[in-house]
Amino acid sequence: MSRPPLSPDRVVDAASRVADASGLAGVSMRSVGRELGVEAMSLYHHVASKDALLDGLADWVFQRIATPSPSGPWRSEMEERARSARAVLAAHPWGLGLLESRRSPGPATLDHHDAVLGCLRAAGFSVALAGHAFSVLDAYTYGFVLTEVNLPFGPGESADDFVAGLGPLADAHPHLAEMVAEQVVGRDYAYGDEFDYGLALVLDGLEARFAAA
Repeated sequence: MSRPPLSPDRVVDAASRVADASGLAGVSMRSVGRELGVEAMSLYHHVASKDALLDGLADWVFQRIATPSPSGPWRSEMEERARSARAVLAAHPWGLGLLESRRSPGPATLDHHDAVLGCLRAAGFSVALAGHAFSVLDAYTYGFVLTEVNLPFGPGESADDFVAGLGPLADAHPHLAEMVAEQVVGRDYAYGDEFDYGLALVLDGLEARFAAA
């Protein structure tokens, strides 16, 4: 059976699969060629260089994150985008170090950034406050995912199991023991549940600053 012809989209899709399996460090023209069943040199007819391939991967991620609409309420649009970004980056954590690192961002990356700022500006945010909002929302979302995907829980291990393995806490770490006893043990605690609470705090702060501007 013949393969579908190569295209820039097929090459980037293959690179995303390699990154999912091996991390961003595993992405090379050779590894992507192997994924597609072709020689690495044939990829250069569709992607100019490894840098261009990484630019395409950043676009691939942004294409999967909900894009804010200038016609919607800014808070709900930013909330939806943050939740979408969390889901996409949790599924593809190699994107965390890629999204804001490209010197030659692709069209999807630029379109997404413009849409975020456009939504905030349409709501009446000043240029400066829109920039601050964009920055703090991304810092919160990316930082949360970075913590979430690196939690030291084993497969199937609950927060209770992890805490039990720490041994006695109360004598040397009374405040940590207090928090664990009240928030974690016997509470079916999941760190991921913190995301919406923290996001609301960020949005509340932005809403207050916007109202006072």
